[in-house]
Amino acid sequence: MENFDLMVLIKHIIIGLIQGFTEPIPVSSSGHVMIVSELLGMGEQGFTFAILTNTASLIAICIIFREDIARLIFHSLQYLKTREKRYLADFKFAMFVIVGTIPAGVLGVLLSDVIAENTSMTMIAITLFVTGIALWLIRNLRGTKRDGDLKLKDAIIVGFGQAVALMPGISRSGATIISSMAVGMKQDTALRFSFMLYIPISLGGVVLGVKDFIEHPAEQSLIIPYIATFIATMVMTYFAMRWFMGVMKNGKLVYFSYYCFIVGTLLLIFY
Repeated sequence: MENFDLMVLIKHIIIGLIQGFTEPIPVSSSGHVMIVSELLGMGEQGFTFAILTNTASLIAICIIFREDIARLIFHSLQYLKTREKRYLADFKFAMFVIVGTIPAGVLGVLLSDVIAENTSMTMIAITLFVTGIALWLIRNLRGTKRDGDLKLKDAIIVGFGQAVALMPGISRSGATIISSMAVGMKQDTALRFSFMLYIPISLGGVVLGVKDFIEHPAEQSLIIPYIATFIATMVMTYFAMRWFMGVMKNGKLVYFSYYCFIVGTLLLIFY
């Protein structure tokens, strides 16, 4: 503990709060973590840090959607067992989540090195503009599709939307919510489908990263900052998600469009 540095702890907590706040909202958490790390003079965060913060956000999202997750699992198993029609809608929704996860899962494995090599402030600025434009285009959409109205093609389109979000600066939640609304989903359905997609893709990333996490553990001097970051990320993700659910309900996504334009412009000016 003689290497403990209070400033390092504070900086890690700040990044954890930024990760937690930006994970649920359509502004790119990875892009913001990179920006804030640069501003704090911390450089690029390591793989261990990414796994910790991703796991923390995943736990918070699962807590919020625990009833939906439990219902989908139970009803899907009941449908497979009984074939009763009352369980069919949730079974189809669960299957569409699986289908929608495939594009990002496959491309994430194949293109991870290419994506990492092309990460830069300029790239983040450009992709923030892309996100902002997409949010602007769908600002007035009010779909009609509910959970039971979804089709296979909807899941595939949204799945490729999530795959596009592998690019640094493209928000995962933004890409999936935008594509969900573009295919005609109601805002509450779009929100739920977006974050149901987040759970398996995030869980897959954690599972695949366990081996590297074990082989390359955090330095002893960073154990306390990492624990603090994990807690800060989880708590902030929870409250940010609750807040964002209210934003979606009120149809105020356009404000995130303005935000993306402002941050993208500042990055181009100063970097």
